[in-house]
Amino acid sequence: MTKLQLITKGLVKENPTFVLLLGMCPTLGTTTSAINGMSMGIATMFVLIMSNIVVSLVKNVIPAKVLIPSFIGLIASFVTVVQLVMQAYVPDLYNTLGVFIPLIVVNCIILGRAEAFASKHEPFASMLDGLGIGLGFTGSLTLLGIVREVLGSGSIFGAKFLPAGMDGILIFVLAPGAFIALGYLLVLFNKFTARLR
Repeated sequence: MTKLQLITKGLVKENPTFVLLLGMCPTLGTTTSAINGMSMGIATMFVLIMSNIVVSLVKNVIPAKVLIPSFIGLIASFVTVVQLVMQAYVPDLYNTLGVFIPLIVVNCIILGRAEAFASKHEPFASMLDGLGIGLGFTGSLTLLGIVREVLGSGSIFGAKFLPAGMDGILIFVLAPGAFIALGYLLVLFNKFTARLR
């Protein structure tokens, strides 16, 4: 697999949200707006890239019996870095994303890539895999956030485009709207990318 394929597979062929259906908790819980979805995706991508690199570096040192707990410990350390940085520099966003930031530790995308890819490949390839999967996750969360924000609030990235006094469709900023929007996006994504996979 070429370096470019390592990156692009996470965008289409192995997109964590629209193809693999992984990480649904933050996908549905944080995408009430485009900025929330994008921020959650970027935070997850950072943890994914860093944990993939470190797992790839230490895979031969860790005994097989404690491999998964060790991966979780490594992932937790990078999540702590993200959490502290967000709390210090973007406290409003940190408060908005709330419990979903610490839950990155148990995100099946990150642990799955550590086990399925990083533990079997060299660090640079593992970094590219993390970048590709992270970009796919960030893109899908941002897209879902845009759809929900446009339909639910009449704005995009916080910029309101509906006239004063007009509101969007309330259901799209609530939990049922996340399921509805995700369902339609899944259908559209799979219809348009079926030829690419």
